[in-house]
Amino acid sequence: MPTVVLAYSGGLDTSVAIRWIKEQYNLDVITVTIDVGNARDLPAIAARAKSIGAVKALIVDGRTDFVRYFVWPALQAGAIYEGEYPLATALARPLIARLLVEVARAEGAIAVAHGCTGKGNDQVRFDVSINTLAPDLKIIAPVREWSMTRDHEIAYATEHHIPIQVTNASPYSVDQNLWGRSVECGILEDPWAEPPEEVYAWTSNPDLSKHNNGSQPQEPSYIEITFQQGIPVGLNGEEMDGVALIETLNKLAGSYGIGRIDHIENRLVGIKSREVYEAPSAVVLHNAHRSLESMTLSRDQARFKEVVAAEYSRLIYDGQWYSALHQDLAAYVRSTQRFVSGVVRMKLTHGHCIVVGRKSEHSLYNHSLATYDSGDQFDHNAALGFIKLWGLPLTTQAQVQLLPELGRGQFAERACGVGGRNSGEGDHKGPHPTPHRSRPYKDTKVAKG
Repeated sequence: MPTVVLAYSGGLDTSVAIRWIKEQYNLDVITVTIDVGNARDLPAIAARAKSIGAVKALIVDGRTDFVRYFVWPALQAGAIYEGEYPLATALARPLIARLLVEVARAEGAIAVAHGCTGKGNDQVRFDVSINTLAPDLKIIAPVREWSMTRDHEIAYATEHHIPIQVTNASPYSVDQNLWGRSVECGILEDPWAEPPEEVYAWTSNPDLSKHNNGSQPQEPSYIEITFQQGIPVGLNGEEMDGVALIETLNKLAGSYGIGRIDHIENRLVGIKSREVYEAPSAVVLHNAHRSLESMTLSRDQARFKEVVAAEYSRLIYDGQWYSALHQDLAAYVRSTQRFVSGVVRMKLTHGHCIVVGRKSEHSLYNHSLATYDSGDQFDHNAALGFIKLWGLPLTTQAQVQLLPELGRGQFAERACGVGGRNSGEGDHKGPHPTPHRSRPYKDTKVAKG
């Protein structure tokens, strides 16, 4: 019988999909569960898949590849979607898609399948990635095709004796990997409702008044993160591989309640969605990395990299990892990271991580130029000429065009956003609704400071 390879998480959607695909498509189902730091009982998940009807249940350890080829490049780029979301789920999808294709090739499958809905982002990420890597493979998306509600899925699972952990009393949809944990559905669909504490699993409540059993550290912790070319390679002087470093930071920062994100985000499919994330390690490392860049990138590099970071994060979110644009942006990002090496000291306290120190052999910070104390080597006299040249285009245009057109007084008012022809003062009949009365200079009080 022809086979299909199903990306299997062990959750409600993909568990129901095993039975549904056999019924609707008459295909044998091979499940592949990819470990990207999901912290699950993987052998139990594989056993569940076989008990439901999978002919084979495979487990692939993708953690090292996930960190090396997806998480670290995103960190180097400063990729945070809409300034809030560190893109944990979005980063894992292209890796899972690639591994799905590899397993399908190895098993001689004619199709691949995933458990994405028809109104989420993941369907786009999977389908676009799979079609790019293997356009000949058929894609089956049971949840999108059957149009079941979550209640109907639970009823279907109950009717067919499919073992699941989701109930109507606990309706949250959770996805997690090394880089973060996302939670949606249930009460979280009301953007006015505060997320209940039960939705959090990685982070302690940062409100100390909620702790009576000493479960949260009382004193701040200081940590030092070592970077080589924008990639974290050590913690507190100890060299660590990426997986171990992220796991360690998740536990430590999570114990301080660091990494909670409550975000209304713009989905690719055109709707707004309320998402709750936990990303302790991602939040700490992005802050540390950005601080080290502030020492090692020039002003213009940093300015343009912000533009690249926004586009890079959009590209990841929109499922365009396997694109020429990504290759182009990644090449620029790698170039910017050549000198982003050094150590950043962070202070972890309740709900906050704060950069309190940074050092680098490639630092562009020069104490003798920055200090106001003795030893100041900055040429103050050079500032006069710089100011004159820097302001030359403005003063030239003002003298030639702006001042003659308006008169000096009116130009000053327009520069401050009041008065002038465009304000409506000249055409308004009757008293101006918000009259502007300039006070004579001699009556103006100037604060000392």
